Amino acid sequence: MKIYDISQEVFTSVVFPGDEKPSFVRNSSMEKGDVCNVTILTMCAHNGTHMDAPFHFVREGKTIEELDLYHCVGDCTLKAFEKQPTAEELNEVLKHSRKKVILKGPVTITMELAKCILEYNLELIGVESQSVAPMEAPREVHVELLEKEVVLLEGLKLDEVEEGEYFLVAAPLKLGGSDGAPVRAILLDK
Repeated sequence: MKIYDISQEVFTSVVFPGDEKPSFVRNSSMEKGDVCNVTILTMCAHNGTHMDAPFHFVREGKTIEELDLYHCVGDCTLKAFEKQPTAEELNEVLKHSRKKVILKGPVTITMELAKCILEYNLELIGVESQSVAPMEAPREVHVELLEKEVVLLEGLKLDEVEEGEYFLVAAPLKLGGSDGAPVRAILLDK
């Protein structure tokens, strides 16, 4: 069995424009004579590889610890695109896919693609970009998907993974009350 780590390293990760870059302070250091090393982290819940909770865009939506973990773990289809897919191209992929789908390449989920995703009752959609939605208008697509509790897995690192069928493990950190959380996402060969 091969394991693919499809997560960004946090401190060198891509940061959404306007978000604070992740950083850390070594609170205790064995090098300075302390009994152990202790690190304090500062970061946005949406840095690097992360998951959006409905509460990110839906006022009464679930927070990250309330998500159904069955949507974050299980059989998954990874499909690669060279360019932005049309609704027809995505529909063709979704007809033959699992309920968890990861899209590799320069893919942005438009409202037209969001409707395709909902038509096939997907549990999770994953992308390489820091946001599934277009940068210039992120709200509409996020609301459309998050209101239906489609898990949004963003900021994936897929350069070493071929399209195909995998087993996905992408549980978010259990940050009570948060609108999102970092994820250490992995794919397992089936």
